[in-house]
Amino acid sequence: MSTEATNITLPRAASLMPMKTFGIDTRFVMPLLITLILLVGQAFYGILESYPHTLTAIGVALFFEIVLSKIDRGTFPFLASAYISGISVGILTRSPFFWTFALCSAITITSKYVLKLKGRHLWNPSNFGVAVMLLIAPSSYSTLSIQWGNNLWAMLVIWALGCIIIYRLKRFHITLTYVLSFLFFGVIRSFWTGDALVAEIAPITGAMYQLFIFFMITDPATTVRRSKGTQMLVVFLVAAAEMVLRMMENVHAPYFALFIVGPIANLVDIYWPKKSEQ
Repeated sequence: MSTEATNITLPRAASLMPMKTFGIDTRFVMPLLITLILLVGQAFYGILESYPHTLTAIGVALFFEIVLSKIDRGTFPFLASAYISGISVGILTRSPFFWTFALCSAITITSKYVLKLKGRHLWNPSNFGVAVMLLIAPSSYSTLSIQWGNNLWAMLVIWALGCIIIYRLKRFHITLTYVLSFLFFGVIRSFWTGDALVAEIAPITGAMYQLFIFFMITDPATTVRRSKGTQMLVVFLVAAAEMVLRMMENVHAPYFALFIVGPIANLVDIYWPKKSEQ
């Protein structure tokens, strides 16, 4: 969700993206999309804990981004990436405590500057922040699990717009692979558990999964930098790990699946020699 594609200095993977989408600077497209998800989700389904809680998450994310960028690079950062992180934490977090929103945002942004190897991020920052909070504060912190319900038009509008944007940003193959893999493993879970198929695939209609498939797994800074086929394999493995965790009755399966598979894939990507280097 937090993506280096929104920084002024773009990494090699992100520099291949078009500079404009729908006539809008690409750096602003994803912040606009996540804001749309927030507004639609809150207006129709009340997905936020509250606006003050969400503003706390955004504010802390922006503050830490500014301070850490000044310390690490000596420059004032372009804040779209931190905004995406903060608003993601605000949407995904379910807790009555303001400190959980603040701490999750602080962990998320700090991980961008600390958890790097050879200039590469190992974890998606927002995914890392959420997963760590689930591990260290399970009694005070939980995550969004609301689906869109019967009003599918809201979901379809955002999915359609999100898919077009992701396609324009040349990341659609990642999103599509994950969705198809989720549906495939949903069928397997249905046969294995005896639960209705609709119950197994319904979660993907929720706002949480829209953030997951449009922001977390497509983040240029934390996806492998090899072929499209390799990127598709990684998200297939994320979906496979999620299936295993779901069958173990882990209700936070997608976060932990990416938390486990993502850094392993990035380590292999960093250290496994490319063909040109062999």
